[in-house]
Amino acid sequence: MLKAGRVAAWVVGAFLVLLVIAAAWIGVRGWMAYQHLSRIEAGLSGASAALASDPGAAGATVARLATDAAAAHDLTSDPVWKFAEGSPWIGPQLHAFGTVAAAGDALLGNALLPLVTAAQDTSFDALKPVNGRIDTTGLSALAQPAQSAAVAATAAADGVDAVNRTPLIGVLERAVDKSSTVFEQAATSLDALSRATRLLPDVLGQNGERNYLVLVQNNAEWRSLGGIAGTAILLKTNQGAISLANTESGTSLSSGIKNPVVDLPADVQNIYETRPARFFQNLTQVPDFTFDGPLAREMYEQRTGVSVDGVIALDPVVLSYLLRATGPVALPDGSTLSAENAVKTLLSDVYQRYPDPSAQDAFFAASTGAVFNAFLEGRGSTVSLLTNLATAADQRRVLMWSADPDEQAILEGSSVAGELPQTDGDTARFGVYLNDGGGSKMSYYVKPDVSLAWDQCAPDGGNGPRQLTLRMRLTNTAPTDAETSLPRYVTANGAFGTAPGTATVVNNVYLPEGFELVSAETATGTGPSTGTFEGHQVLTFGFQLLPQASADLTVNVRATTTASKAEAFVTPTADAGIDPTVKATCEATGIATLQ
Repeated sequence: MLKAGRVAAWVVGAFLVLLVIAAAWIGVRGWMAYQHLSRIEAGLSGASAALASDPGAAGATVARLATDAAAAHDLTSDPVWKFAEGSPWIGPQLHAFGTVAAAGDALLGNALLPLVTAAQDTSFDALKPVNGRIDTTGLSALAQPAQSAAVAATAAADGVDAVNRTPLIGVLERAVDKSSTVFEQAATSLDALSRATRLLPDVLGQNGERNYLVLVQNNAEWRSLGGIAGTAILLKTNQGAISLANTESGTSLSSGIKNPVVDLPADVQNIYETRPARFFQNLTQVPDFTFDGPLAREMYEQRTGVSVDGVIALDPVVLSYLLRATGPVALPDGSTLSAENAVKTLLSDVYQRYPDPSAQDAFFAASTGAVFNAFLEGRGSTVSLLTNLATAADQRRVLMWSADPDEQAILEGSSVAGELPQTDGDTARFGVYLNDGGGSKMSYYVKPDVSLAWDQCAPDGGNGPRQLTLRMRLTNTAPTDAETSLPRYVTANGAFGTAPGTATVVNNVYLPEGFELVSAETATGTGPSTGTFEGHQVLTFGFQLLPQASADLTVNVRATTTASKAEAFVTPTADAGIDPTVKATCEATGIATLQ
């Protein structure tokens, strides 16, 4: 009996020794991995700068970081570490740490390093127009490595995003959240690069001439995707050469249309009537650019006889971003357009300066052309240009549709495609689309404030019943004497039944697919009219906002779902400081606000 007790004591003692050794092993390897990850964090800014300035020369920097990433991954993936990941409390911490290390190895070693190696002979300066022409050779050479990098980066980001934060201690939870943001941004950037390298050579006419219709939206008069199509530019490309062939105002293109240019589906007419097919300015009223692009092509061809290969939309905020790279441009009237004054000049000052609408159209067209020509002349920093275009694309201010099915397939799923928000197992997505209903330019003064909040979270991100609340406040910031102090063209002077200075807003809220409507009403107790479009239930509200007045809206939906995140796509406004994507996580206090 005594001998058996001694054996048991030895077994317990040996087990405890093994635990101590395992803990020491994990502790030492974890500390060493932490040192590698710290070097990566410290070196990321330098790597980003090197990639931006000269990707062909950034190989040494990225290779050094990739070595640290591989070492950190190796230190956190041995059998002892993996076994310890199954233990209570400490296990989830180790799993999260190891997942971040593995993702870093995948991003740096499997995505960035092969891409940088392939780009040894490529410089961003090769993408700068020279005499109105862009050499597409470098883009074509990067297509395959960029696509492989995007796949690896997406897998890394998904791995970190899938880490369950609930059992993590605060410092590690914050570190994982920070890492998740970094990996998500890297995956998004590499995905955009992959799409661009596959798409742009053909768009730039490497296989023959192309025609594109560029719609410049005017955010001073809201439409769902931004604003009215105030200016239409015919852009031609051929063997990398880019030229502006013709410019027309939305007013002139609408003037000859007597009947809808196409028969709109009944569900579209139920929400928007036939206006999108009768007025060029209303092309982006339907918040799906895969619908609007073909409609714009048809309308333009009927009015001009020119068939285009694709349609691009942008707004004055995009022009201001381009001016950050090119620097200020001179305008025919002797004034100067800069990154700082572009939005105010084009969406507000122009109406004070030119009371005649035809003069406004001419000024708008001349300003847009001046910015494009500065780009075609190769002015400014290529890195700054690409960075600012990426920002515009992320904000859904640059949209594109291609008549070529293969090219459109590349665009699908990107922010540039301008598609309706799609709900999936992780994220419930609203669409919050704003339209001016008074024929005015008062949208310039209206500020949306949108927020999202969950009522509860299911344990460990599992399937469960949840309610999601969307709140919106619209505020008319126009001066109290707007009726007399603002130009008549801005207030519409009562021409469409709205008192001057009052902003009329028609708001379409697209509910997340699979969610049931619980309630929807304004602060004054009015409810919506309803409709459906492409599988979405659509609520339509109308608001009349006096100067300095606000209106509130609350929409509650519920579903049994695994989603733990929420997003709302909001109409991009004239205010570049307002992010048109609102986000929230499934936390009791998880409210993201659009301000």
